[in-house]
Amino acid sequence: MASAESQPRFGQSVKGLLSEKVGSCSGDVIALTRQVLKGSRSQELLGQAARNMVIQEDAILHSEDSLRKMSIITTHLQYHVEHSKNLQDQLRHLLK
Repeated sequence: MASAESQPRFGQSVKGLLSEKVGSCSGDVIALTRQVLKGSRSQELLGQAARNMVIQEDAILHSEDSLRKMSIITTHLQYHVEHSKNLQDQLRHLLK
C-alpha cells in the first residue's frame, strides 16, 4: 500500500513540476514575443531613417548644384560690373 500512496504523490509532484515549467515557458514566450516586436519596430525606424537620409542627400545635392550656378552667375555679374566701370571711364574720358 505504501507504493499506492507514493504513486499519487509522485504524479502530483510531476504535475507540479510540469505546471512550473509550462509557466516558465509561457513567460519566456511572452518575453521573446516582446523582443521580436521591438526588433520589428527597430527595423521600421531604421527603414524610415534610411528613407529620410536619401531625401536629405537629394536636397544636399540640389543645394550644391544651386550654389555652383550662383557662383557662375556671381562671376558673370562681377565681369559685367568691371566692364561697365571701364565703359564709364571711357565715356568720361571722351566727354572731357
